[in-house]
Amino acid sequence: MRIGIIGAGIGGLATALSLEAAGFRDITVHERADEIRGLGVGLNLLPHAIRELTELGLRDRVEALGVAPETLVYLNRFGQHIWGEPRGIAAGYRWPQLSVHRGQLQLALRDAVIERLGDVIRLGHRLVRVEDAAGGSETVVFATADGETSETYDLVIGADGIHSALRALRYPAEGAPPWSGLTLWRGVADAPVLLDGCTMIMAGDGEQKFVAYPLGAAEGGRQRLNFIAERRGAGRPDADWNRAVDPGPIADLFADWVFEGLDVPAIIANAEEILEYPMVDRDALPQWTFGRTTLVGDAAHAMYPNGSNGGSQAILDARTLAFHLGIAVREAAADDGAVIDAALAAYEQVRRPAMTALLAGTRATGPERVMLLAAERAPQGFDRIDDVIPRAEREEIANGYKRAAGFDPSILNERASLDVEARA
Repeated sequence: MRIGIIGAGIGGLATALSLEAAGFRDITVHERADEIRGLGVGLNLLPHAIRELTELGLRDRVEALGVAPETLVYLNRFGQHIWGEPRGIAAGYRWPQLSVHRGQLQLALRDAVIERLGDVIRLGHRLVRVEDAAGGSETVVFATADGETSETYDLVIGADGIHSALRALRYPAEGAPPWSGLTLWRGVADAPVLLDGCTMIMAGDGEQKFVAYPLGAAEGGRQRLNFIAERRGAGRPDADWNRAVDPGPIADLFADWVFEGLDVPAIIANAEEILEYPMVDRDALPQWTFGRTTLVGDAAHAMYPNGSNGGSQAILDARTLAFHLGIAVREAAADDGAVIDAALAAYEQVRRPAMTALLAGTRATGPERVMLLAAERAPQGFDRIDDVIPRAEREEIANGYKRAAGFDPSILNERASLDVEARA
């Protein structure tokens, strides 16, 4: 089976590695950029994603890139404690949660693809169109520096992000991603150790928020922190996603957010670089698969970063798609068109309804809803959080999101593997 992947981000590279582990070798990854530079800031890989990377034999190299948060804490805009919970191994998972730099993760996955599949990444290939070919295959046309070129594949997988060209071909009237009205400023800073050095903090409400977590081990009383500063009504929806901005005005927006163990304006002011992003997502789709093409990751279900779950879900898409293809081919002892169609249908049946529900959950702020409720019910702060949001309500918000996102500990620890060889 010849397989073409569009996009060499986290989702595309994870898809290539998942397919290789499922027994496929004729795989090519097409990337529109001329170079994979490992750009971006931090991201969190939740335990369900680390399980998949572990089964792909990648845990050690990914674990070496970052830090395993042990605690997540929610605060209001006055620094008062709303909710806290253990994370990763400390929460009873068999796998950790890992905070890593997105660019370093991308480069590590790229290296693994090259090690396992060889020189299969084609840079400078921008998808132009997809045409039906004989036998149900797809011919993919790319624009390159030397003009148009084409390849014919039995399966084409769109992993080209929120501005997916393949998605746009299938939904040409969709338009730009809708803006939430919020702007994110993301950066990395060398800062004093955040609390105990392994805690992730979310502070604020629906109008203004600050998120911070460590990307490096504490040394000499300091550590490398990833942060996200968020404000409603600031910025603009058409901002260049790679536009660097002056930290000063952003720090001024948080001038009075100085709490015990967390000096927000100082962290922002000390950033190596701050990139501005409009907070956008994509509406849920009624269909991901058309013929022998389908979508994974942000191309299929771009969502707000509430819950820190986008990268993890892309990895789960990759593993689920590869699992259904691998099992279908093994059981049929062939990889003809009917087998591919059945596998794509099974993949979409598992992932699309779950991601539609999760997307709706992130629009309702996901587990961060505790911060919104605290602001609504006690806008000037509180003496006892239990008088504002009972503990049972806070627990259900946290646990409900874990169930929706597929990383409830009791479910994740016991569910069957997505490894084709293990299941066989």
